[in-house]
Amino acid sequence: MELEKIVQFLENKTILVTGATGFLGKMLVEKVLRVQPNVKKLYLLIRASDSHSASQRMYTEVIGKELFRVLMEKWDTNFESLIAEKVAAISGDVSCENLGLDVNDMEKLWKDIDVIVNSAATTSFDGRYDVALGTNTLGVLHVLSFAKKCTNLKMLFHLSTAYVCGERDGLILEDEMFYTGKTLKVTSKLDFKEEQKLMAEKLEELRDQNASADTITTIMRDFGIQRAKLYGWPNTYVFTKAMGEICLRNSKENFPLVIIRPTMVTSSYKEPFPGWIEGLRTIDSVIVGYGKGKIPGDMVINIILAAMAAHANQSSDATIYQIGSSLKNPIDMPNIRRFFFQYFTKNPLEGKKGNPVKVGKLVLLSNAAVLQMYMLIRFMLPIKILMLGSIATCQNFHDTYRKNKRKLELTMRLIELYKPYVFFSGKFDDGNSEQLRLTLRKSCKEMEMFNFDPKSIDWEDYIMNTHIPGLIKYVMK
Repeated sequence: MELEKIVQFLENKTILVTGATGFLGKMLVEKVLRVQPNVKKLYLLIRASDSHSASQRMYTEVIGKELFRVLMEKWDTNFESLIAEKVAAISGDVSCENLGLDVNDMEKLWKDIDVIVNSAATTSFDGRYDVALGTNTLGVLHVLSFAKKCTNLKMLFHLSTAYVCGERDGLILEDEMFYTGKTLKVTSKLDFKEEQKLMAEKLEELRDQNASADTITTIMRDFGIQRAKLYGWPNTYVFTKAMGEICLRNSKENFPLVIIRPTMVTSSYKEPFPGWIEGLRTIDSVIVGYGKGKIPGDMVINIILAAMAAHANQSSDATIYQIGSSLKNPIDMPNIRRFFFQYFTKNPLEGKKGNPVKVGKLVLLSNAAVLQMYMLIRFMLPIKILMLGSIATCQNFHDTYRKNKRKLELTMRLIELYKPYVFFSGKFDDGNSEQLRLTLRKSCKEMEMFNFDPKSIDWEDYIMNTHIPGLIKYVMK
């Protein structure tokens, strides 16, 4: 396979992208338009009440983003006509049968679509169980069912996550797939239909009790975590994504399917320009900064496009590509801490009064047990002392105690959600990804256009000059 064949493959192709308003979804749209403006059509499935609203969301949340700056500069006054000709927003939702499309859109897409890229997902670790199940699991089934009705479809791409493996040590194999009944706990068996039933019953029970919207949200969030941990997964997100893979394995039949499993996705390495990132909350950006196994977003897009050309019209077992840096180019926690400390010492953030914020070296904790001990000594004991002081002084410190107790409870919940990734010690096998890289390297003169080799990343340069400035500009603004 030659580089030209990747660009050539995209020519005159019609691609359906779900989750196009997400970080990777819009990066895919931008890259395809930039390297192959002769693509026939990009259909973006966007949740909206009608096609007009979908189009508005597309321009506001996708095309109007700074991500498209390079493309806008390249096409100048012809940019709007390029978008009008090559990109179309369609109103729909993966959580609905037939993707929630109206009959006319549905029948047209069945005839026209060459490739489907399913990047739709709800990514909150502790999101509502009904919402996560509807998008990350049932939504996958709906996309697959829709794909089977497309008469000219070359392949279906499903964007998963490397962390469907749960909390693991050692080498995590690339070709490992989940199937009905398989869980991360040998004492339990997983049945997606039973989970659907339990979720619906819980929701109906809450509505029968006339529970408030906030109460339903809280209970359904906790219910998702409870169900995930019952089967050995640390949170609702990776649990429902794993069930999505189970649904694909059980229902794909002899269907061309490629599953992409990225690790923690970070800001763009080079394309369309270094440092672009969005969609992260502040706490997420910290975890992404300090967790292991990172991979820049543009490298994830590049492996998707390379795999498109490699797997066109191939009907076989699902091929899985894990893409990350933990095996071939790992970065350790002491170096990450050093990079962040050096950056913010040299480039301090401004405080509320405009004064530079001084930073100290972050406390480096080796494992979850040490973290628990640190939290006990640093925060829990002082709060206990504050409580005793409040009692002894007739509640004089009661408000201070309650406020600090709430903060601690929130902190402990976040720690519980994120510690599997901060202390993750597994290494992701990427043999299939490496084989794809080698195939490209043999004959590609311009391989940089589709680089997805984590060994090419200089971590100090990337974190100091690309990733942290990107976080400051796009996340911490």
